Amino acid sequence: MGRAKVHYVCEECGWDTTKWVGQCPECGAWGTITEMAAPPPVHAAALPPVTPAEPISQISPDDATARSCGLSEVDRVLGGGIVPGAVILLAGEPGVGKSTLLLDLAATAARRAEREGRAPVLYLTGEESAAQVRIRADRIGAISDHLHLAALTDLDAALAQIAAVAPSLVIVDSVQTLYTASASGSPGSITQVRAVTNALIEAAKSRHLPTIVVGHVTKDGNIAGPRTLEHLVDVVCMFEGERHASLRLLRAVKNRYGATDEVGCFALGDRGTTQLPDPSGLFLEGADAAVPGTCLTITVEGRRPMPLQMQALLTPTNLTNPRRTAVGISPSRTSMLLAVLQGRVGLPVDRFDVYISTVGGAKTSEPAVDLAVVLAVASAHADRIIPATTIACGEVGLNGQLRSVTAMSRRLSEAARLGFTTAIIPAHSDVRAPDSMRIVPVGSVRDAITAALTRQEMDDPAEQPPAR
Repeated sequence: MGRAKVHYVCEECGWDTTKWVGQCPECGAWGTITEMAAPPPVHAAALPPVTPAEPISQISPDDATARSCGLSEVDRVLGGGIVPGAVILLAGEPGVGKSTLLLDLAATAARRAEREGRAPVLYLTGEESAAQVRIRADRIGAISDHLHLAALTDLDAALAQIAAVAPSLVIVDSVQTLYTASASGSPGSITQVRAVTNALIEAAKSRHLPTIVVGHVTKDGNIAGPRTLEHLVDVVCMFEGERHASLRLLRAVKNRYGATDEVGCFALGDRGTTQLPDPSGLFLEGADAAVPGTCLTITVEGRRPMPLQMQALLTPTNLTNPRRTAVGISPSRTSMLLAVLQGRVGLPVDRFDVYISTVGGAKTSEPAVDLAVVLAVASAHADRIIPATTIACGEVGLNGQLRSVTAMSRRLSEAARLGFTTAIIPAHSDVRAPDSMRIVPVGSVRDAITAALTRQEMDDPAEQPPAR
């Protein structure tokens, strides 16, 4: 008999090869290549269809109508609610609050289902005991008789619980802890994760049962397990946030039933997660007490405009290569903006260590914050205050000119609602300002700095020089 064929698979990303290597060329991980038996060849045979094809005009769309889960911020990200039969993968770093969010969601959905006379919600946990989950539920107030809880790690037992309870929503925490005897490998391995996910998807589709599955992430921030895991599910969401900050953001990376440009805002505290329909307070901390080196802007996440405070600090240095530290924004984008300040405006930033940060643990990659960053740096260098009632929005080009950004009307309307009275924007922006706001159109970074740093004298008569 011939020797059985084998192949080697990376446990991190699922890359396979016919020869063993020490480092995976796909993800760069070391020591993750394991030997596996090659799957037998598949010979497809023509069989009569189990479900005959129908004209698309005769298929009812009611089975795919989204239903609210009870948390408006989650509904916003998912595109209006959870679609029956959808499989949602929720990933995030350890300790970010995934289990707390889902337990709160499960209790809210259970109370809603009880009021509407629908089936209960089933919460399957493989990482904690049932008593441990109950303690956390008591702490955050997630107690409901319509919420069923089971602690297990066997896939067959999980499917049996689903069949017995016949729930309206299933939450599995997490997919890496479940295992099945029909697949090789340890729990969390590539073959196990793929087999468990396929079984959960089959159960969800056959029962029109919405299912939320928790997934772990690697040290690089990617979802652990084979890359095909993200292709199998219908929705992939990331729960993000700094460990030492209360702000948490829920984003959709993939969504077959809606857009992927929305964001849900939550605050994580001792009482669990709290929805933030208006997160302005977290992003405008200390904005009333304006100090040099701060500038406010309005970002747009999906259709939601949100205020953001940029802070900059410059300290003299004798280093040949001054330090450049950016928190909440792209470091490479920050270096480019500093180069524009020195090359086009003549600001000697090469003599300073520059530190730039957002407030409240917010992160943004939007080019509309460019103008706020350069104004914060200029304010810190000149030791002059940009008034707290002024915002700045615009993209900075390498030639020092300003370019208009999208959704400017929405940004200005949100700024007016929050009480801002002045907006520094690119001169070519085609926008109508709210009645309560004054628009300062500028064409270049130099003009924007001049307008921002002289705005204080124009707005505050007490700061004007005395008449001679």
